[in-house]
Amino acid sequence: MKHRRISGRRAAVAGAAALVVAGVTLQSANASEASKPTALRTLSAQAAGKLASTLGEDLGSGAAGTFYDAKTKSLVVNVLDRAAADTVEEAGAKARIVEHSLAELTGARTTLKRDATIPGTSWATDPTTNKVVVTADRTVSGTEWAKLTEVVDGLGSKAELRRTAGEFKPLIAGGDAITGSGGRCSLGFNVVKGGAPYFITAGHCTEAISTWTDSSGNEIGTNEQSSFPGNDFGLVKYTSDVAHPSAVDLYDGSSQPITHAADATVGEKVTRSGSTTQVHTGTVTGLDATVNYGNGDIVNGLIQTDVCAEPGDSGGSLFDGDAAIGLTSGGSGDCTSGGETFFQPVTEALSTFGAQIG
Repeated sequence: MKHRRISGRRAAVAGAAALVVAGVTLQSANASEASKPTALRTLSAQAAGKLASTLGEDLGSGAAGTFYDAKTKSLVVNVLDRAAADTVEEAGAKARIVEHSLAELTGARTTLKRDATIPGTSWATDPTTNKVVVTADRTVSGTEWAKLTEVVDGLGSKAELRRTAGEFKPLIAGGDAITGSGGRCSLGFNVVKGGAPYFITAGHCTEAISTWTDSSGNEIGTNEQSSFPGNDFGLVKYTSDVAHPSAVDLYDGSSQPITHAADATVGEKVTRSGSTTQVHTGTVTGLDATVNYGNGDIVNGLIQTDVCAEPGDSGGSLFDGDAAIGLTSGGSGDCTSGGETFFQPVTEALSTFGAQIG
């Protein structure tokens, strides 16, 4: 992952790699179903993510991606041969023998980065199809579409090209509204660093705004660190040293306490809170996504979902129960027509900032 332009009291620390890669369904045109495991384990999405990490270490180059089947509450693991499938099934997960290794799909992503870095595009690895899915928004011209088609066709069965009706853009215009310098974003999560209270939000927000006020116009904090593009996260130090609880506004008079941060798992059901559209739910559809918002603003390592969002929701909270998952980065569409939305993983932001959920 490339990181660049760290402002404020800058920190240049490499982000943690995504745990699992994209997908939701169980059908695949180029994957064959392995024999049923003898003891398929029933797992939560977060437990499936932990098992995926363990199996990834055990399988090494024999692993070809994982995803969570929400219907059966089980982990599905793509593998390249029967021996690897046996290892997966012995661990209580479901194995599928597929054509392409993760190394091959990573190579396809490298080709896309070299030959098809076009504003208004994104790509993410989808284990349900064992391909890299390339998406072009409505701003991609006919000439650019032809170039994308040529590059994707050259990758054969390792990639496919799709078009989305919306426009990929950061959602500046999780929670509660935070404002400054004529702009509005949303607070992500309250955190603690060195015993002092902070909050995290989107980096494209902290790059544009340095001092923050709440919805009543009271100053609440100033930027400490910021990273965008490359990443999309910012750290803001509260003006007062009074501790702030880690909770997300549910916009119904209640809040969801947040006790820890967790990595997202493909297929996981998640909830987003933001100051424009308030609370919406959906599913994680991809990880380690690369998005080109235009003007050179390329962000890597994002969580891709089908949860809707609109301008002003930027920086807001993506969570699963009491677990902090992501910060709203950008996407296409709206909460009427739907679309794709991308989130900065919280675990990477906390690791970079040396902060913890308070």
